[in-house]
Amino acid sequence: MSFIDTLKARAAADKKTIVLPESMDARTYEAAEKIIKEGFANVAIVGTPAEIEKFGAGFDLTGVTVVDPTTSDKTAGYVDALVEIRKKKGMTPEQAKELLLKDYLYYGVMMVKMGDADGMVSGACHSTADTLRPCLQILKTKPGTKLVSAFFLMIVPDCEYGENGTFVFSDCGLNQDPTADELASIANSSAESFEMLVGKPAKVAMLSHSTKGSAKHDLVTKVTDAVAAAHEQFPNLNLDGEFQLDAAIVPSVGASKAPGSPIAGHANTLIFPNLDAGNIGYKLTQRLAKAEAYGPVTQGIAKPVNDLSRGCSADDIVGVVAITAVQCQAQ
Repeated sequence: MSFIDTLKARAAADKKTIVLPESMDARTYEAAEKIIKEGFANVAIVGTPAEIEKFGAGFDLTGVTVVDPTTSDKTAGYVDALVEIRKKKGMTPEQAKELLLKDYLYYGVMMVKMGDADGMVSGACHSTADTLRPCLQILKTKPGTKLVSAFFLMIVPDCEYGENGTFVFSDCGLNQDPTADELASIANSSAESFEMLVGKPAKVAMLSHSTKGSAKHDLVTKVTDAVAAAHEQFPNLNLDGEFQLDAAIVPSVGASKAPGSPIAGHANTLIFPNLDAGNIGYKLTQRLAKAEAYGPVTQGIAKPVNDLSRGCSADDIVGVVAITAVQCQAQ
């Protein structure tokens, strides 16, 4: 059984409802059909009958819940709740209604907020900013979390590194140039995500172009400061650095470059120093190593809402829905 199949089996044991708001994209319907047939989650799609007919033609949507914002008896309550949430920003009932009827991502997030769905997956045809904006406005951050970040769950075939080829790469989708303190927070959230999804202890490496002082630069200092901050703020976190990538995951290189480190050569949770490095790193691994890349999966939001790459396939959506369902169970 593949790793993603194990997540589907976990999701199926306690089915959650995941809303897919992008009813203007055929990949949504292809994914919904597969999810219902595999039976690991309930699916709700937001859209009018005309939109469903136009974009969902040819797909078997038996078992999928279609929510039409223009006729749903829930909409009025969502309008009232949204006005209350955004009253300090001056939102009126008219503005709230227009937003919910025109922007299905806001409608989907309100479904999650009001308990009519457990989580949401979006981003196939929306930017990360568009996906996360309603989440941060409505759901807010998870208690005890300093910031929202995003990781990719990477599954590398025929790979002896990491956890049998399974890694968390973070932050690869959201924070462009995190500070040392923010990197420490990202590391802690990523370790929690790895352990929740993979069921194994996280071994966290803070990545750099330097290993244990082999180079001197402000960019290196930021990472070493992040290591110190993580040890101070999260003393139980199994983390070390700064490491070059090979020193982090290859046992022989780790033993040579960082002798005595409990993480060197054995890392399964990789924290990149900035978004450039993270985004390039996950895409190189995906394309050259033919790895499965699921995400960007968000962490730190009060309820599970996850983003997609706009280059995603329907199968990618299916995988992220499985991850989201397991996150919902963990809550």
